[in-house]
Order: sequence, then C-alpha cells, then structure tokens
Amino acid sequence: MSKPAVLLIAHGSPERVEDIPEFLQNISRGRPLPEAVVREVQHRYLLIGSSPLTKITRAQADGVSRELALPAYVGMRNWHPFIAATLRQMEFDNVGQAVAICLAPHNSQTSVGLYKQVLFGAGAPFAIDFVEEWHDHPMLIEAFADKLRTGWASACQQHGAPLPVLFTAHSVPQRTIAEGDPYEVQTRETAALVAARVPEIGAWHFAFQSQGMSGGEWLGPTVEDTITRLHDAGHTGVFVQTIGFVCDHVEILFDVDILFRQFASERSMKLYRAESLNDSPLFVRAVADLARTRLAALDRPCRSSAETEKISGT
Repeated sequence: MSKPAVLLIAHGSPERVEDIPEFLQNISRGRPLPEAVVREVQHRYLLIGSSPLTKITRAQADGVSRELALPAYVGMRNWHPFIAATLRQMEFDNVGQAVAICLAPHNSQTSVGLYKQVLFGAGAPFAIDFVEEWHDHPMLIEAFADKLRTGWASACQQHGAPLPVLFTAHSVPQRTIAEGDPYEVQTRETAALVAARVPEIGAWHFAFQSQGMSGGEWLGPTVEDTITRLHDAGHTGVFVQTIGFVCDHVEILFDVDILFRQFASERSMKLYRAESLNDSPLFVRAVADLARTRLAALDRPCRSSAETEKISGT
C-alpha cells in the first residue's frame, strides 16, 4: 500500500575538501572553472573545517518525520544525496504522494526555480505537491524571532549597549528581479515580520550578502556598505541575523563569521550573529506544519484545477 511522505530539498554541499572540484562541476553543469576559483572555495572550506549543510538537513528531516509520523527524505541539487537518487528511493519505499519543500523559503528562479526544474525533470512516478514559497509562514517567523530575541539580548549585554540589527539574505542578479522574481520583496517581508515580533530591537537594517562575480549587477545594498554606514553613524557593533538561510553552511560560517566579522573589526566594530535555525524544535515544527497542511490538501477528494497543476508541477 502506498504512503505519503515529505521531501526536503536543498542546494547540497560536500563535507570533504577533496570533493570540492566535483561539487563545483555539478554547480557549473560541467563548464570548466578557473583553478583559482576552485582553490578559493577549498580554502574557505579549510577555514571552517567542513560544511554541515547535509548533516543538518538530515537532522531536520528526522525531526519532521518524528513530528508527522511519516517518512521524510532529503534530496540535494548539487551533491549527494541527489534529488533523482532520492526519488528512486522513495519509489522503492512505495511512496504514493509527497510534499516537496525547499529549505529556501523565499521564491527565486535562481534557487527554488532550479530545484523545481530538477525535481520534475527527474520524472517522479508519484504525485508531488511542490511548495513554491513559505517566507511568511507564522511558525517560521516565530522560529527566527526566537533566535533574534535571545541572541540580541545576550549580545547587547556583552557589548554593554544596544546593537543595531542587520538582517541579511543571499543576493541574486538584478536581472532576475527585473524579470518579476519575487525574491527581494519576500526576503524583506520576512525581515519585517521577524522584527515586528521582537519590537525591542527598534530600528533595523537589511542587506544582501554573498554577491556573485558574474551575470551583471547583483542585488544590494551589500553587507559591507551597510556596516560602513553603521560605523559612520557612530555604532561600535552590529547584530546580524541571516533570515535568508535556515541552517549553517559556507555562506554563514565563512562569509558572516569570518569575512564580515573581519570587515567590522577593521572598522573597530564588533559583529555578533544570531544562531541559525538548524534543527531547532520551533523550525522543525514549522516545516512539519507546512507539510501537514499541504498533505491534507492532497487528500481532499475534490481538487481545483489550480491544485491539480500544482501537484503535477506544471
């Protein structure tokens, strides 16, 4: 008898430095990359020790599975376990329908859109309800707010003064926004919703991080420019929360914890960061609640045409 399941989808990241060249080839879809780029990525991995993304994503899936008493699987776009391999395992396990949730709550053609292409291009033999976005899910907002509330209070106590809050999300090429991508609006909305749950932080700021070096102009303002403006305004510290990411990986452990912290230090500023959501109980419950709602919709005997299209991935 077939059964329902949940599929969590993420970017993917190797744990070993030795696997970086193959990983980068997967990202570039086989296009050769300059050796300097490969060495730089390897250097970043060496500095942080390893990327915990896969390990944390598996822990998130385990938590969701316990919450729902249903199987929860992990599929990655650029590294093991690849989405196609996970779909084969789900078929072997007799999954009859699944809710697919990207662990990138904000919809962008550069992330969620690519995951969707891979997922439905793999030809799953069962119905899949693909979640396009969930940036404003109340339990996701509360999970971020919980980390902000406790982390900011502790950092302010350490610093001896209230700290300005800087929310960040991964940048995307500006052309995608011009083409109607909702990513910028959604990331800023998440930040506003989280800030509203923690009013004691007062005024807050927003910046896009980890801009790429290709594809034209990337979305800003940058974190570096924002830190500089805060410094010029007389601030001696800043508290960062990365609302664009739901777990630790290179863009947090290197870009924020090393690069941005050093950038701030060079300006005589101290940078603090909120803990990532990772497999926190509040975040796991948020994902489980989203999956539960979508699975219930799949079970309704009469579906609208819009729901049918959503389920088929068209």
